[in-house]
Amino acid sequence: MTIYLDSLDQAVEHILGHVAGTLRMGAPLGIGKPHRLLNALYQRIEADRQRRWQLYTALSLDPPDAGSGLQGRFLKPFLQRQFGEDFPRLDYVQAMKRDALPANIEVEEFYMQSGALLNSRQTQRGYASLNYTHVAEALAQREVNIIVQKVAAQAGSDRLSLSSNNDLTQDTVQAVLDRGLPRPLMVAEIDPQLPWMGGSASVAADYFDLVITPPPPYPKLFGLPRQPIGDADYAIGLYASALVRDGGTLQIGIGALADALCHALVLRHTDNAAYRRVLAALDPQLEQHPVVRSHGGLDPFEHGLYGCSEMINEGFKRLVETGVIRRKVVDDEALMTRIATGTANLGDLARLDRDGEYLHGAFYLGSPDFYDWLRQLDESERRGIGMRRISEINQLYGGHETLERLQRRDARFFNSCMMATALGAAVSDALEDGRVVSGVGGQYNFVAMSHALPDARSALMFRAVREHAGKQQSNVRWNYGHTTIPRHLRDLYINEYGIADLLARNDEECVIAMAAITDARFQAPLLEQARQSLKLRSDFQAPAHWCDNTLQRLQEKLRPFRHDGSLPDYPLGSDFTPVEQRLAKALAWLKANTASTPSRIKTVLHALTARSQDHEAFERMQLQAPQSLGERIEARLLALALRQTTPAASP
Repeated sequence: MTIYLDSLDQAVEHILGHVAGTLRMGAPLGIGKPHRLLNALYQRIEADRQRRWQLYTALSLDPPDAGSGLQGRFLKPFLQRQFGEDFPRLDYVQAMKRDALPANIEVEEFYMQSGALLNSRQTQRGYASLNYTHVAEALAQREVNIIVQKVAAQAGSDRLSLSSNNDLTQDTVQAVLDRGLPRPLMVAEIDPQLPWMGGSASVAADYFDLVITPPPPYPKLFGLPRQPIGDADYAIGLYASALVRDGGTLQIGIGALADALCHALVLRHTDNAAYRRVLAALDPQLEQHPVVRSHGGLDPFEHGLYGCSEMINEGFKRLVETGVIRRKVVDDEALMTRIATGTANLGDLARLDRDGEYLHGAFYLGSPDFYDWLRQLDESERRGIGMRRISEINQLYGGHETLERLQRRDARFFNSCMMATALGAAVSDALEDGRVVSGVGGQYNFVAMSHALPDARSALMFRAVREHAGKQQSNVRWNYGHTTIPRHLRDLYINEYGIADLLARNDEECVIAMAAITDARFQAPLLEQARQSLKLRSDFQAPAHWCDNTLQRLQEKLRPFRHDGSLPDYPLGSDFTPVEQRLAKALAWLKANTASTPSRIKTVLHALTARSQDHEAFERMQLQAPQSLGERIEARLLALALRQTTPAASP
C-alpha cells in the first residue's frame, strides 16, 4: 500500500524506520535526483554515526561558484537569475568537494559533472567506471534496498511519470528481482515543475511505496546555461552534418559541438542555399569526400530523421521544431519490416502516422526554455516523444534486436572526446594519471552499436587544440596514458580541420588521415614519431594544403557567415541578456589573453590606456564608477576586452 506524505522529515523517519542497517540507495542522474530529500537524509545520517549510507548515483548537478574579480561580477547576478536564490545544493557534493564526507557516508558515482570533482580524493576513489547499460546490474550486485526519484504528477490521473529519468529505475528494479533479492523501497518525490512524459515513463502510483509532496516553494529545475559557439565548434558541426543521411537515425551528445551540429542540420534543411555556401567556403571538396558520398548528403531532409539518444537536449528541441526530426517508428516488427521492404499499405502508413514516435530518449537535461517547451507540448506532439529504459536506447540487446535494427536504419552516433591518438583510440572521460573528468556514460555503447549495425557510423568530435598552462597543445596525440574507446573500434573522427575515416584502415592509413586534421603546428612531430615507430614510410611528405590547418585560416573562411547571421553566437537561444552576451565574449577573450605570465603582463600594459563606450556593460558589472585601485584595473581590463571583441575590432 502506497503511503503519501507532505513532510520531508516524516519521509526521512519512514525511510530510516523501514530500512534496517545500511541504507544502500540508488538515485537517478541529473534533474531526477530529489535534492531536498537527499539533503534531509544527509543531515540526519551525518549526525548519527551509527547509521551507514551508501549512495549510488551519477551527474550530481551543482551550480558553479561565482568566484571573484570580473568573473564574480559577471556570474553572481546571472547565477541568481538562472538557478534562483533557493536552489538546494546537494550537501554530499559540497562535502565531497572538501573531501569531508563522514566515514559513515559513501558516495559512488559512475558519471560526474565535467571537471567539477577532478581534485576530490573521495570522489576519485569512489568513481565506478561503468558503461551506462551495465549500471542496473551493478546496482543489483550492490543489493540496493531503496531507490529515490523525482516524478511528475498530472491532475486527475492516478499515475505518476518518471519524466526526466526513465533510464535506470525500471531496469534496476528488474535486475534486483532477478537476483532473488527483495524489491527496493521505492520513494517518489513529486515536483510540480517536472514536465509530464507518458508512454513507458508513466507508471501506476502504487509502483512507489512512498510518495512525498513537499510544500512549496519549489526550486527551479537545474538549467544548463547555453554556451556560445566558436568558429572551431561550427566547423566541426558543419563537417558532421554532411555525414547524416536523410531518413536515418540520429544520436548526439551534449555541449557546444552537439549544438553546432544541430544548427548545421537545421541550416541544411531550412536554408539549403546558405548551408551550401558555408560548406563551400569551409571545404570546396567536401561534397566529394568519399564518406560524404557513401554515407552522408547535403540536401534538405525529405523524409526526416528519427532521434534515438540517451539524452534529449536543447538540440533535439530545435530539430523537432524545424522538421528535421520527424521520421516515426512503432514497436511492431512486422509493420517496420513492411516499411523497410516498401510493402507497407495505406493502413500501415496511417497507423505509423497515428501511433508512431519520432524521438526516443532515456533522460533529458537542458535550459529553462527547454523545460518550458516540454511542458507546453500539445498532446499529439508529446505522444511523439518516448522516454525509454537505457537498456532499450543504448544497445540492441534488450530483447527486441530485430525491431531496433529496423528502426535504427542509417544510424549516426555523434559524441565528443577530449583527445584522439594517431592510431585511432579516443580519450573522453579521464586524464593520463587516471583522474576522472566525467565518465564513460553511453559513449562506448554507441560506438559498439555502430559496428553492430551494417549501415551505421560512429563519429567522435573533438577540437584540434587545447590550451594547458598557457601553452597550446595538440589534441591529436601519438599516444596517451588513458583511453576510453580502443583503437580497434576506430571509425570517424571530426575536428575543425576535417573528417578522418579510420574504419577498417591499416595503421599507416590512420596516421595519415589523423595527421591531415592535425593543427599545422603539430603535424611534423606527429609524423616523425610515426616514422620512428615504424608506422609511416620514411619518404612520406605532407601535402602542401595541410598548412592551411590554422585557426586564423578557419576564421577567415567563416567570418562572412558569422557576420551575416548564418552562424550566430547562440544558435539555440541564450540564457544571457544581450549585454551579458557581449560581456561573455569579452571575458573569454580576457581569459585566453591572460593564461600565461607573459601574456598577462602584455594584456595589463595594453589595458592601461583602454577605453570603452559600452556604458551598459560597465553598469552590469558595477564598474561604472570604480573606486579602489583593483576596481580601476578591472575596469581597464574590461574596456580592453570589450574593444577587442566588438564586431568592428581589428583582427
